[in-house]
Amino acid sequence: MVTAAVALGLTVLTLVTFAALGTWYARGRINSVEDYITARNSTGNGMTTATLIASGMGAWILFSPAEAGAAFGGLTAVLGYAIGSALPLFAFIVLGPRIRKLIPEGHSITEYTLARFGPVMYVYVLIVSITYMFIFLAAEMTGIAGALSLVAGVPTWQTAALVGLFVLAYTGYGGLKASIFTDTVQTLVILPILAIGFAGALLALGGTGEIYRTVAETSPSLLDPGFLPGIEFGAYIAVAVLAAEMLNQAWWQRIYAAKDERTLARSFTIAAITVIPMVFLAGLFGLAASGLGLVTTDFSAGYNADISFFLVLDAAFPEWVTLVVVILAILLVMSTADTLFNAIASIVTADLPLVLDDPDRGTLTNAARALTVVVALAAIFVGAQGYSVLTIFLIADLLAAATFIPLLFGLYSTEATGAGALGSSLFGLLVGLAYFPTLRTPLAALPVVGDLLPTASYFNSFVGAAAVSGLAILLISRVTPGSFDLGSLARTIHQLDEVRADGGEEQ
Repeated sequence: MVTAAVALGLTVLTLVTFAALGTWYARGRINSVEDYITARNSTGNGMTTATLIASGMGAWILFSPAEAGAAFGGLTAVLGYAIGSALPLFAFIVLGPRIRKLIPEGHSITEYTLARFGPVMYVYVLIVSITYMFIFLAAEMTGIAGALSLVAGVPTWQTAALVGLFVLAYTGYGGLKASIFTDTVQTLVILPILAIGFAGALLALGGTGEIYRTVAETSPSLLDPGFLPGIEFGAYIAVAVLAAEMLNQAWWQRIYAAKDERTLARSFTIAAITVIPMVFLAGLFGLAASGLGLVTTDFSAGYNADISFFLVLDAAFPEWVTLVVVILAILLVMSTADTLFNAIASIVTADLPLVLDDPDRGTLTNAARALTVVVALAAIFVGAQGYSVLTIFLIADLLAAATFIPLLFGLYSTEATGAGALGSSLFGLLVGLAYFPTLRTPLAALPVVGDLLPTASYFNSFVGAAAVSGLAILLISRVTPGSFDLGSLARTIHQLDEVRADGGEEQ
């Protein structure tokens, strides 16, 4: 077993290296608020593709797909997860150019919401978006803390604190430019390690034939393409991931960071194609862990399906391989954490001028950094508790599933109104909550409400939330149509470049 001292030493070395790289690259490059939060039109094909892959492929790739394979439906669940992870990237190939065309000087999903739907919907989307990004951060911290605890006995709070504070340091200083640069370097390191790791795992476990035989003997249902729980999981996880990523500010930032629309489309396409095999291969570790009898899926008996990848690693590999994967996991966490820290900061920086009278750059960036610190500390705390990574994600995904269709409908419809979008989202959320298994216990305890609740089902929860909110916004827009001028978005939302680094106005 890897010792805690060695694991922590590698963790600190990796964190220090990338913190130094991010700080070095950002030095002298942050001359305006725009540089800090959008890096507008500055990244070519290579950097845009790399940051999309790194930002999307956080440490969750070592946890959630394998957990899905072991505990939520086997092969079909893993395939659904892989396809679902690529769907948002494919969607932004279409949505990205539309967003850049309608809001050429935009920054965030929330400022679009305010300009398009008004203050009430804005507050709702602000809460949903920041909640999702916070939970994403917490899940990343949970994953890496659990991994190092398993392979080296490192206390969870130490891992979560080290990762959170180091990433916060260089992201708070260098903004999006630091994040994109470190993403690029991390991608160049992550992809080869993943490829070698997956290949090595297959060899160490006797090849695909041996893995198939072992799983077929112990858990044959996990290999059945007609296994209903797997099919249902694949369907609802695709909806859940698509919905959540539509409200992820990190992607909206990168839409504007891409040099032009051709770069945007090409980079999102390559990233989407790359994601599918990565997630699928990672998910196979869950099947292997189940076949080897390493997984416990009963929460009352020590549930550990969310660390299936590391259970296989610990059982089948020598110590030096474990050390390499520890580095890989840290890099994956950093690539997502810096993205989310910066995404949260960008929302605050872009939205604060809406409530303050001509704030200078110092006020904007300091407020953004302050909120980022608060969110980071909260994520570190949650990450040290050891919750199921996939369960944490699903709670956030439900909020997004009920919201994304009404919100994005406003990019194309002149008839959608703020009241209609909010009402549709809340109606969809109520349907989703009624079916959501994790919330059954507190809801069932309520008088009268408990007797009215339908049978718990993740599939009905996510598909129902998305379908009901989508149908509702279509119906409401027909019955009580508005007449919004989509061209006004470009006239309402402007760049923040007028504010110089010293707080004065550009000439």
